[in-house]
Amino acid sequence: MRKFNKRHSEEIQNPKSTIQNPDDAFEKMDKMYRHQRYFYDLTRKYYLLGRDRLIKEMKISDGDNVLEIGCGTARNLIILAKKHRGAHFFGLDASAEMLKTAQRKIDAKHLENITLKTALADEFSYDETFDLTGKFDACFFSYAVSIIPPWKESIENALDNLKAGKSLYIVDFYDQRSLPVWFQKTLKGWLKQFHVKYPKELIPFLASLERNGFGKLKITPLYKRYSLLAEFRKAI
Repeated sequence: MRKFNKRHSEEIQNPKSTIQNPDDAFEKMDKMYRHQRYFYDLTRKYYLLGRDRLIKEMKISDGDNVLEIGCGTARNLIILAKKHRGAHFFGLDASAEMLKTAQRKIDAKHLENITLKTALADEFSYDETFDLTGKFDACFFSYAVSIIPPWKESIENALDNLKAGKSLYIVDFYDQRSLPVWFQKTLKGWLKQFHVKYPKELIPFLASLERNGFGKLKITPLYKRYSLLAEFRKAI
């Protein structure tokens, strides 16, 4: 891992590594989404709440390079690329199968300001993966943290590839504490079938990054804590 990852991991992370074998990770994601990709967008719109709030609140200017980590079928990237024609958007996903669907959707919209790459969230780099000369102006995870096993390393890697003073955004499931218990149990049981689980350590982990001087954290609970929107502004 890079200096940022190593430094912070030594301070607060569990010594047990969560990093997977890259080949196993790619194979697992392709197996999971080989068929799901055909109906993914239709089903996810009913419970991936907060994605449009994220898109609305992201600060993007002409000339910016913006990365979505775990972009799936490129639903978010397409909306952003149409909204900000002067910016360029990048997406990475571990599933080449998902990216096939994503690229077809992008081509159908005739969008030329989106670039996709197959890569792991904890291993990509702005230069080697995307052939860029500078880091990203914004990075975001949209319901990806809850499905990435090495999510801590992935967040740190995202910050490594983000310009100083710029923001990393995360929208994902929250603790549902303000919702009925029966609803919480039903949702968690259903999500478990898709290997999705809200990482209880997410906010403490982000808060620890703030305490250690890596940036400034803002957390916004959404829909009675069904989901959350986090913005982490990287220190200058």
